[in-house]
Amino acid sequence: MSAATQTIYTEDKYLQMEELADYKSEYFQGEVFMMAGGTPNHNKIKENVSGEIYSILKRRKSCRSYSSEQRIHIPENSLYSYPDIVIVCGPNKYSLKDKNTITNPTLLIEVISEGSGACDRGDKFLLYRDIESLQEYVLVNSLNVGVEVYRRTTDNHWLLADDAYKLSDFITIQSIETTLLLSDLYDETDNVKEGWITRKE
Repeated sequence: MSAATQTIYTEDKYLQMEELADYKSEYFQGEVFMMAGGTPNHNKIKENVSGEIYSILKRRKSCRSYSSEQRIHIPENSLYSYPDIVIVCGPNKYSLKDKNTITNPTLLIEVISEGSGACDRGDKFLLYRDIESLQEYVLVNSLNVGVEVYRRTTDNHWLLADDAYKLSDFITIQSIETTLLLSDLYDETDNVKEGWITRKE
């Protein structure tokens, strides 16, 4: 029995497919990966974080936030991705292949779930580091109360700069000069208790 043939797509073909698709997919080095839907907790946390960020940036015209519908592209490694929240400070820069795809995020926020956590913390984070403009990367856990803020240093290393695991804790996001209270980020999620989220059986 012969092995299944892996279809390899060009970036142009991926963008054509994505324009017509009913669902979002990500792209990396010729392969296309369909994105899974989020859980209610994932979606609510993303909405809460987005709302908090929007209210902060509304007073600052130099930075803008975008939802998970906004695609980014990293020319250095070919990745096309849809982070949960994209923040750009300064003028937007766009992909040469697609005028709606942003290439210069300042801050990326991912709400991690059981299926995406290892990738968002591992392989995808390594790819995101190739974005020259990126200053911070924030992971918000949708299974347990916890937020991690990774920050680029002046010598181009990435460090865990802040983390918090209680609803009464704050985390600091330096690139947009703000602090966020975890209880606001986890507001109205299912079965939230101090220090963790329990999942319904």
